[in-house]
Amino acid sequence: MCIGVPMQIVALDGQYAWCEGMGERKRIDTMLVGEQPIGTWVLTFMDSAREVLSVESAQQITQAVTAVNLAMRGETDLDHLFADLVDREPQLPDYLKIKTESIS
Repeated sequence: MCIGVPMQIVALDGQYAWCEGMGERKRIDTMLVGEQPIGTWVLTFMDSAREVLSVESAQQITQAVTAVNLAMRGETDLDHLFADLVDREPQLPDYLKIKTESIS
């Protein structure tokens, strides 16, 4: 599956960093995000760091990827992986609220 995976930097190696996440340890190219301190979370894709993540974003993405993996195995009990979305009404982003207000 080709999908971005959050990983945490655990060691530095020049323009590369050793990262761990989702049960894997990989050498990741950090050219796109620049050198980052140990402990930083990055979104990785094809062995390259594409974006620096907050801890909260890394957790949410990890849970979403876990949910996809479970769904592919036929699991249906996934609500616990989307605690931030369960039992809440969907909300429009601000830029769409402005557009819908102008239509009314």
